[in-house]
Amino acid sequence: MTAALIRVRVAARQDEALDICSLDLVPVDGSALPAFSAGAHIDVHLPGGLVRQYSLCNTPGETHRYRIAVLRDAGSRGGSATVHDQLQVGTVLDIGTPRNLFELAPSAPHHLLLAGGIGITPLLAMAEQLAAQGGGFTLHHATRSRERTPFVAQLASAPYADRVHHHFDDGPAMQKLDLAATLRSAPAGSHLYVCGPTGFMEAVLAEGRAQGWDEARLHREYFAAAPTGTAGDGGFELELASSGRVIPVAADQTALAALLAAGLDIPMSCEQGVCGTCLTGVKSGVPDHRDQYLTPEERAANNQFLPCCSRASSARLVLDL
Repeated sequence: MTAALIRVRVAARQDEALDICSLDLVPVDGSALPAFSAGAHIDVHLPGGLVRQYSLCNTPGETHRYRIAVLRDAGSRGGSATVHDQLQVGTVLDIGTPRNLFELAPSAPHHLLLAGGIGITPLLAMAEQLAAQGGGFTLHHATRSRERTPFVAQLASAPYADRVHHHFDDGPAMQKLDLAATLRSAPAGSHLYVCGPTGFMEAVLAEGRAQGWDEARLHREYFAAAPTGTAGDGGFELELASSGRVIPVAADQTALAALLAAGLDIPMSCEQGVCGTCLTGVKSGVPDHRDQYLTPEERAANNQFLPCCSRASSARLVLDL
């Protein structure tokens, strides 16, 4: 499925912290950009054919620009290096329209925002939206050091600065993030939102579950999938429930690749099991879930899977296609 693309130009670029730069993207034709809500991200079509997802971190409601911030990651698949090395003021590129899989819960009495490193980007937009709407929230940002912390000055001058707390790994012990205490002190009924490195996010979610937070109040957005061993993978079959057609998936092939090769039109984006775009219903069979998108309860139900990364524990999956 080919989504509409918007041609934009890099109108501004700024170093926000060590190895982190922000880019302001404006439409080439001068028109207004589609509105977005806090937590939204866009697909950025980079030189060389790469497509990467970046959260929007400017104030929701702005339609004259989109702002993204990108960490140069030595372990990345090339996207962050391309942004840092090739995207300069004046560069023209294509982006997708905003999509939001990490929305604020409208009825939550309080919002606890927990960011690790560059994971601040969607949470910064959340803080801006909540402040504008008068919503209750607290923002905690954990980073390795002050020099690696983006948006320090912006947050210090924000009207909600008293609700922002920075935690530096190389700072005094009393300044470091105490997850257990932070979650325990949240007002009753709070919703938690976490974004950042996988280890940080898993620690936050584990603490929330240990303290009895309902899964519906734990919101997360992963930037990348956790590494998964593939040495023992075997082939399996996909059956289309609508026609009975059977599509084989080879041991070295993803289910998504097999479906696309068979002519199926499957929406996709990250191809890492992070964004949820390719989520597909499962009518029977047992998926081998390898994504970072589904909750534990959703995985246990075994009625949907992400074919870009997940496989099958049974010989065949019957798909709701």
